[in-house]
Amino acid sequence: MMRSFLLLAAFFGFTGVVLGALGAHALQGKLTPEFSVAFQTAVHYQQVHALALLGVAVLALHQHSGWLTLAAWLFCAGILLFSGSLYLLVSGLGRPGLITPLGGLALMGGWLCLGIAAWRSRP
Repeated sequence: MMRSFLLLAAFFGFTGVVLGALGAHALQGKLTPEFSVAFQTAVHYQQVHALALLGVAVLALHQHSGWLTLAAWLFCAGILLFSGSLYLLVSGLGRPGLITPLGGLALMGGWLCLGIAAWRSRP
């Protein structure tokens, strides 16, 4: 399972760089200031949580913990829901509504689960 999370971390990191470049070059001047900020926020959160997912997956290779597995799932869900909903908003393909806050809650839950895993780990 952790191999899958390592692959997802690589995918999210790669696509975050691609989307960041798209925003910096192809979309520059084409988005309203509000949408530009939303796009930058989506890319930033995707990148940060791709790294968090990578860290959790590497930790889980050395320490088997259900909390780490849950953290990884929550980071994946959070990236898809939070960043994905902002990308949809900016693209004009949809109005995410409650999806964005649910993604934010998933990201927070991932960090909470990581903290619990650390607290419960053996030295």
